[in-house]
Amino acid sequence: MKDPESDKRLPLFVPHSSTTTAVNKTGSWRFYHPKYEEKTAPCSAACPLGQDIARIEMLAARSQLDDAWQTIMAENPFPAVCGRVCFHPCEDVCNRAGLDDAIAIHSLERYMGDRALSKASRPSAGARPFNGKKVAIAGAGPAGLAAAHFLVRLGYSCDVFEAAAQAGGLLRWRIPAYRLPRDILEHEISRISTAGVNIICQTPVTPKRLERLRQEYDALFIGCGFGRSIRLFIEGGDMAADGLQFLRRLHNDVRPSLPGTAAIIGGGNTAVDVARCLIRLGATPLIVYRRRIADMPAFEPEVAMALAEGVRIMELAAPIRIREISAYRVAGRPDYELTVQKMKVSPRDNGGRARVVPDGSETTALTVQNVFAAIGAAADALWQTPDSDPSATLALSHCKFVVQDPPMVFGGDLTSPVKSVADAIASGKQAAMALDTYFAQGADAIPARLAACRVGPGPALSMAVYLGEDRQNRSAHIVERAEIVSDYFPKAARCRLSVLAAEQRRRSFGEIASALDQSSARDEARRCFNCGICSACDYCRLYCPEMAVVVEDTRRSINMEFCKGCGVCATECPRNAMALEEETR
Repeated sequence: MKDPESDKRLPLFVPHSSTTTAVNKTGSWRFYHPKYEEKTAPCSAACPLGQDIARIEMLAARSQLDDAWQTIMAENPFPAVCGRVCFHPCEDVCNRAGLDDAIAIHSLERYMGDRALSKASRPSAGARPFNGKKVAIAGAGPAGLAAAHFLVRLGYSCDVFEAAAQAGGLLRWRIPAYRLPRDILEHEISRISTAGVNIICQTPVTPKRLERLRQEYDALFIGCGFGRSIRLFIEGGDMAADGLQFLRRLHNDVRPSLPGTAAIIGGGNTAVDVARCLIRLGATPLIVYRRRIADMPAFEPEVAMALAEGVRIMELAAPIRIREISAYRVAGRPDYELTVQKMKVSPRDNGGRARVVPDGSETTALTVQNVFAAIGAAADALWQTPDSDPSATLALSHCKFVVQDPPMVFGGDLTSPVKSVADAIASGKQAAMALDTYFAQGADAIPARLAACRVGPGPALSMAVYLGEDRQNRSAHIVERAEIVSDYFPKAARCRLSVLAAEQRRRSFGEIASALDQSSARDEARRCFNCGICSACDYCRLYCPEMAVVVEDTRRSINMEFCKGCGVCATECPRNAMALEEETR
């Protein structure tokens, strides 16, 4: 039936334009303008080596693993090593932890480092041509090898002199094989050697040789580690075995059977390593520490592993005496009585760690079969940093640069603020930058030149920035958790490495943690926010009401003729890789 009202309806007209609206320059409305501004991820600033972690993870998430590894190598010549032994402060500041869990940065570094070793990959960044300068390096530990690696890249010839029969320093002689397998270390050192670093072993730098090196080389870097144990200054302290020497003998395949209780005096990484090795040799280890467990300078994960394996820790107990109490009781060895003083926490602050004082006169006598001293280490007397004219010495964050002819730089454990592998490598990199700046511009230019290479507020430095690569345009602003638009990131569980059960670990010096596979590495990398860097997600272009975002050769820019400064692009950028600035016109 026909609708009687249909005849009364008017025709519907839809207006449309037959010309472009490009003539309407909406950019003239603008009071603010957006810009692409990559910033600094907190993990990069916390990394002693200043690695470009956000970009590394972005490349790994895209399965561009070779590029990701090359980005690591720009700042760190030991990725497979650091992926195992670094205490990864980067993860402590990861913004992702505010959503679910921090990114497993060290696991990803280990995966990419191991993958490169299996493929015998070489860094793509070519070295500068030889500039005629020769640098002598004392010590083939992480600091000395890193200095040589970066100096060769900068065009220098480097000879590394090492007293031991093999290179590696503390990486070889102090870190147990269950944490760092020897073949991994060998491969990473071999890559450095193949790149042009000349490593001369069994050649200690004695005072006489040091004088000769000063005559023959244009500069010297002293990267000797803390290889001399600090004496235990208590009654009978000489009866305690040297913890560092014990670890060194293990690396020489001296594996004694040590039944009975072994007391380890100390609370640092060496004490924990000694205890964990002893339990693998059949001993019952007991760490005796004068402060609380929470105050131990050893890395927390290592302490947790030790406790799980059966290592006991006696806290608030200061050793005061060792004496032999019987002969030939266990396997031809004497027993020892270790007397400890009970301590208590003083209310006075001690810079974060508890200050302890004797708790009355109460003491405890422990009967043990072995005692090991691991209270710290120091450099040999030859390598103590000299008392030089302050006006001729630059105190850098990780090095001490002595301006003389030839210049001498002290680094590694001698000068690094934290005695870690990553900080030792950082000192070698800083020394290379400082020496290169010295020869090009003079000593006065060093502080400003290095300051321009800081990652965020420093002290970590970037060799990529030093060499003038794209990273030099990164803002020093560190992206905070509140600046991440987390709505774009669904929650996802952190990868969990497979770790041998404690009972299995106790029976072997083999590596205790498995590596990520390719799929899990990619999934873990995809969890990364990529704080502060553009990942080409194109939300800026999607949300721009004026279609003012222009993409040319993968680079994004803003067409200011049409941008009216609404700020939607910068507000919606998931990673805070954009910023808004007020118009000044």
